[in-house]
Amino acid sequence: MNSRGSALRGLQEPRIRVRPKGAIDFEDGEDAVFLSGGYGLTADEWQGAVTFGWLARGKDGKLAAGRCGLAVPRQNGKNGNVEVVQLHKMAIQGRKLLHTAHEVKTARKAFLRLISFFENPRKYPELAELVKEIRRTNGQEAIVLHARECERGDRCDCNGGASCEFVARSRGSGRGYTVDDLFCDEAQEMTDEQLEALLPTIAAAPSGDPQIIFLGTPPGPNSPGEVFERIRKDALTPKADRICWDEWSIPDDMRPEEAIKRWRELAYETNPALGVRLRITTVQDELLAMSPEGFCRERLGQWSPRGGKAKAFSKSSWSVLKARKPEDAVMTYGVKFTTDGSGVGLAAAWKPRTGPVFIEPIEQRNMGEGTQWLIDQLVEDAPVTAVIVIDGKAHAGFLVNALREAGLRNKKQLLRPSLDQVIAAHSMLEQAVVTGGLQHPGDKDFDEQVLGAAKRKIGTAGGFGWEAEEGKTVVTLDAATLAYWGAKTTRRRPGRRSTGMVM
Repeated sequence: MNSRGSALRGLQEPRIRVRPKGAIDFEDGEDAVFLSGGYGLTADEWQGAVTFGWLARGKDGKLAAGRCGLAVPRQNGKNGNVEVVQLHKMAIQGRKLLHTAHEVKTARKAFLRLISFFENPRKYPELAELVKEIRRTNGQEAIVLHARECERGDRCDCNGGASCEFVARSRGSGRGYTVDDLFCDEAQEMTDEQLEALLPTIAAAPSGDPQIIFLGTPPGPNSPGEVFERIRKDALTPKADRICWDEWSIPDDMRPEEAIKRWRELAYETNPALGVRLRITTVQDELLAMSPEGFCRERLGQWSPRGGKAKAFSKSSWSVLKARKPEDAVMTYGVKFTTDGSGVGLAAAWKPRTGPVFIEPIEQRNMGEGTQWLIDQLVEDAPVTAVIVIDGKAHAGFLVNALREAGLRNKKQLLRPSLDQVIAAHSMLEQAVVTGGLQHPGDKDFDEQVLGAAKRKIGTAGGFGWEAEEGKTVVTLDAATLAYWGAKTTRRRPGRRSTGMVM
């Protein structure tokens, strides 16, 4: 079976492979693959090639790559690759390792897999003899080997040598550890805060030659993704140095419709274990169960053009909602100040007696222009406005006070939503787009904000908001989201307004 794959086996070479420029010695990788093979862990062709890259050395004898990344769809064998490398680093090189994962259960699963090589004296007596201590306490699992100079047995008084400790990541998960190598499983879920807590663990690596390895899949809409996205971006720059990156994926800009038509062919190109430990019928079942975007990401390894942030709305779903503004409807306003307080967006929603709510972008300005225009418009329209929903820590309080001073005294008309209400508003707007429960005028600038928006995680219970493309904004979309929510939830009926306008 050649490395380019066949109808029976997945492609063994990734679409993207980056190797550190200074890599000249691959002997450690060969030794690692040979060692693991002797203990029943036979590396696939692709796993061996990844191992060679991770363990390659430069002219100075040091590791050529300080950072390594592996992005391959689930169930292809990332963990097996890790075990090949960890076994070698511990048993042969005597290094100290820290294995981290997003969830406790994932970290424990990795511990149980690696420990199987060290606690089987009948099958692997030489590995069992190396063990000084095995800690099984949940959340503190570790395998500690004797120091190389230790006499072992009853006379052992060493403090331990090579080791591998397993933890679930948190903002303080790196405290108390000093290691040579940091393995970051489920890297798509890793945040900058977690990475910053862990990096000091390898700053004073006992070997003087630390390495960090990231493993995962393309981040989904509700995954942080910033760390994994950044290592990928660094690897793909022309001047990439001391980085090793392997990625099985379809191109970032391939349309889901095209990928679905070619799903079988692309599945073999992006899943090296297909036909070995992964069945094509399983992939077919996933195709039928997942959304096209989800299948492209989870099984075909596609990274969003935004580097891991999938678009919140599809063009096809949004474009069919273009319509005329209703003639007679109850109006609500949404006001959103940007997080940094530099801008503000104003939008309206119109709820007719029957039919979908119509959302409309009104105005977007920099705060350098002041807010008198905003106050004047809200005060003028107050008699026919059911509710004004205002959000944004920087200036929301000021605007509410200014409107009250201008005569808007009804507490039910001025509303500053709670976090839960903001989360609910975004979820409601998303579902309205999916189900056809809203309409819009087809404004070019507004459409650009909507179709460029991605989801950003809010809280810990699956909540989300909108996130703009780099250098752009979603402030008017946020305002429209608030206005829509206000229209759907308010019971105030100050009088219906005939717009007399056609968009």
